[in-house]
Amino acid sequence: MVEKWFRLTCKREHLQLLGTLNGGQSFRWKFKEDDRSWIGVFSRHVWVLKQADDGISYQVYGSENGEEFYNNLLSDYFQLKLDLEQHFSEWSLKDPIFKEAANQFYGIRILKQDLVENIFSFICSSNNNISRITGMVEKLALLCGDKICEIDGCAYHAFPSVESLAKDNIENILKKEGFGYRAKYISESAKLIVKEGGNLWLDTLKKLPYEESKIKLMVLTGIGPKVADCICLMSLGHLQSIPVDTHVYQIARKFYMPNLPKRKTVTAKIYKEIGDYFRELYGPLAGWAHTVLFCADLKKFQNDENKQLT
Repeated sequence: MVEKWFRLTCKREHLQLLGTLNGGQSFRWKFKEDDRSWIGVFSRHVWVLKQADDGISYQVYGSENGEEFYNNLLSDYFQLKLDLEQHFSEWSLKDPIFKEAANQFYGIRILKQDLVENIFSFICSSNNNISRITGMVEKLALLCGDKICEIDGCAYHAFPSVESLAKDNIENILKKEGFGYRAKYISESAKLIVKEGGNLWLDTLKKLPYEESKIKLMVLTGIGPKVADCICLMSLGHLQSIPVDTHVYQIARKFYMPNLPKRKTVTAKIYKEIGDYFRELYGPLAGWAHTVLFCADLKKFQNDENKQLT
């Protein structure tokens, strides 16, 4: 099956695929070395993306629509309406550490992700690494999601609905597939969302202010402050959200807040102090700015082979 190539005009400095797609936001993207393309799933479509200096060439599998329709989906997913150059300039003036990071990690965008997928993907992130989270998310799609298509003998599935994850046998299935205690988290959270109204509960969540949506998310099993902030940042449009884990705590203590007490775990008090510090420094899009710092500090982006950004 050969799909038509489309094109989205977008300068590389406005959108960098490597840091955006491979920096721990979404777990549905893979880089293909042979043709230097990205293949991934969102919005119930499979996408193949190739980056050039002045645009993204892409193929889409899953529906038959025109270039304008697909360009709108991509633009919304990458939040291309936001003027990143202006904000990078403002953050660089406020913070020399950000300015240095932005030299290489320009064009990092916050993905606007499906709420259900984001909730359950980040439940899988508990005490986990990106590689294993990716495997778990793909298993969820394979086991419970609708098949979209096959490409080169590989089947691609949409992320499952919350109703399919709320079925009685899901916890046992996921335990057998190596999800461990996260199987219970996924099952119980899905059942609670369905009990509270399903899509109605999710739609209500989208309308709440930042702090209220965060509190409501933490009612779900397996979601603490950090995961709730990830969901607020990447699915609910609360761009002031700062997900704080031990890695972010170390960045804050080393470069910004040397007076933070030394701790093995992040207390609620320290969590709030770090979030408030960066919100004061960067303003209402603090979560976006901090994501750039996070990407810059990830060890996998510091390898020589990754210095040539795709």
